[in-house]
Amino acid sequence: MLQIFKNTKYDFLGYSKLAIGLSLAFIGASIIMLILNGGFNMSVDFAGGTTMQIKFDQPVRDQLPAIRAGIGDQGFGQPEIKTIGLADNNEIQITVRTQPEGVDVEGAIRSVLGSALAGNNFTVLRVESVGPKIGGELTRDAVIASIFALLAILLYVSIRFKPSFAVASVIPLFHDVLITLGIFAIFRLELTLPFVAAVLTIIGYSLNDTIVVFDRLRENSKNGLRGRTFREVANGSINQTLSRTIITTVTSLFSLVALYVLGSDAIKDFALALTIGVVVGTYSTPFIAVPILEWWHKKWPIVK
Repeated sequence: MLQIFKNTKYDFLGYSKLAIGLSLAFIGASIIMLILNGGFNMSVDFAGGTTMQIKFDQPVRDQLPAIRAGIGDQGFGQPEIKTIGLADNNEIQITVRTQPEGVDVEGAIRSVLGSALAGNNFTVLRVESVGPKIGGELTRDAVIASIFALLAILLYVSIRFKPSFAVASVIPLFHDVLITLGIFAIFRLELTLPFVAAVLTIIGYSLNDTIVVFDRLRENSKNGLRGRTFREVANGSINQTLSRTIITTVTSLFSLVALYVLGSDAIKDFALALTIGVVVGTYSTPFIAVPILEWWHKKWPIVK
């Protein structure tokens, strides 16, 4: 395997208290911002509303402010407008929040487009409406899916390793998800269904990195500590897998950054959430997961 870092002896666990303190401070700040902002910025998927995907005959990017203003003048609030696909496709997606029953949202948007973009013919490719009840059900299902994923991971790692390893691997997953949610809360970024997919992907990615380190730690301690401290064995295991961790993280980030920069607006939130999760997941293994295992070892020795 390609080794970027050879024979490193970094004391990762020596900085664990500082890292945990910074994480707790950030999560606390996120909660405060969440309260001040009145909750998350939920998309139409969860809050309810109407989404229309529209294709134009001519370029429309320069007219997006006029479209946004025209729809806002209809009393629909601030609409969300995203480009879809490549610029040459001339496709946009318009989303407005839930309106009172009887309001013809589609008709009003068609009227605005006809006025603001006279001479630029368009075709409505898709119209989707989500009521508040359906949005609530989607929110509930997303939470349930995440909880079941974490419980399944806890069970698997308990069987594959030990309960101590399972707890030490699942707690950082909560940490990674909370940090990602915190960034979205602070910057008022929208939570969408693709965001839920990103969170589940983050859980899998972070767990994979943690399991690699835990497997090396188990291998290094299968014959006991042999005069070494648990911290020395743990730090050695992290250093031995450091090249693999960095290579995996960097190659993942190349793809995600390209997806964010070159992709359409419709997938930017997904790419951003996954980028945050990859970085945080890489950080949480040496600074959150392994320190938890060390604490467990002090209370109930894992190896002797």
